Amino acid sequence: MKAGGSPLAGRTVVLGVAGGIAAYKAAELARRLWERGAEVHTVMTEAATRFVTPLTFASLTHGPVYTDSDLFQPRRAIEHVSLADRAHLVIVAPATANVLGKIACGLADDYLTTVIAAVALRVPVLLAPAMNVHMYRNPAVQANIGRLRELGYEVMEPEEGPLAEGYSGVGRLPEPAAIVAAAERLLTRKRDLAGLRFLVTAGPTREPIDPVRFISNRSSGKMGYALAEAARDRGARVTLVSGPVALPDPPGVEVVRVETAHEMLEAVLARAEEADAIIKAAAVADFRPARPAVHKLKKSSVAPVVELEPNTDILRELGRRKRPGQVLVGFAAETRDLLDNAQRKIRDKNLDFIVLNDVSQPGAGFEVDTNIVTLVFPDGRTEPLPRMSKREVAEAILDRLVALVKERSS
Repeated sequence: MKAGGSPLAGRTVVLGVAGGIAAYKAAELARRLWERGAEVHTVMTEAATRFVTPLTFASLTHGPVYTDSDLFQPRRAIEHVSLADRAHLVIVAPATANVLGKIACGLADDYLTTVIAAVALRVPVLLAPAMNVHMYRNPAVQANIGRLRELGYEVMEPEEGPLAEGYSGVGRLPEPAAIVAAAERLLTRKRDLAGLRFLVTAGPTREPIDPVRFISNRSSGKMGYALAEAARDRGARVTLVSGPVALPDPPGVEVVRVETAHEMLEAVLARAEEADAIIKAAAVADFRPARPAVHKLKKSSVAPVVELEPNTDILRELGRRKRPGQVLVGFAAETRDLLDNAQRKIRDKNLDFIVLNDVSQPGAGFEVDTNIVTLVFPDGRTEPLPRMSKREVAEAILDRLVALVKERSS
């Protein structure tokens, strides 16, 4: 029985199935998509057909199934382009390491990757990885996943548990119900920030010791960039003040590049008054060399002494200047006394809430694509979030922020 109330009802969904043992779960996913009213077009790699037959998907979805041999069939329409034009959503489940690498590099050497190339991110593309734990942790695979997220693909986190080869760990395909839920969220992506102006900070700062050396930290900027992109997608006008990072400018976001804490302070204060919400995700250096050397410090038998002086606390300054109705959110990267430090920062800096990071946890904090955070509120409430992609964390933060904005405007 088809369900007509789902966001999937009446939508054309391209279901890509790659060659892995988890392909058997894709059959259940196909059935669930069809039950929710989607018109499902299945595209299988040649390897996928070794695990599950095309007939299985045709029987479950009552729709067409495409394989690589269909690329070379004479038709009046160029089928892979036509399919890309009709799609409202693309799901690849399982997305193997091979397919992830192809998509990340823009390769199009089979029916599935050709369709994805033709879609060109005009509609959401949801990738659900599944592979051996060691393959998933391979630095090249992780780099491809990071690249895909930067480009705008939605990459789910695989689940942890027993794997086909006898291993146990991260790499299991998310359950079909979870993939369907993610698909429905993508199709109902919120526009609840339309008309609001957001100011987001991201990345580290660099405080020069001499023309060659500087004091900095391990921030990659990924969390702040995820927040800027999520706010943009929900309709906000976003300005991103970014320290030096290796990330491309998000399309549709005004990006202001800075180097030092003082430069970030000036850029933020110049734009703070007009912002409806400010999220300070940048990891700004607390101290800077008091007298940076004009020339490179030379190696000698006596180690140089670098005198430090404090930088202005940008978040405290924003809290001091916060205008009525403005929402101010901070981040706290901590390794001990987490809640006490977070509550003190909320009080001292006039914050509406703070995002608490225990950066000692694996999969959290700097230089990774996931995060584990707790939202801490002035009244003592805490809301711990599980390990999520930084984009998912960003969405959760914005959900809480929207509730505050609505409360203050009512």
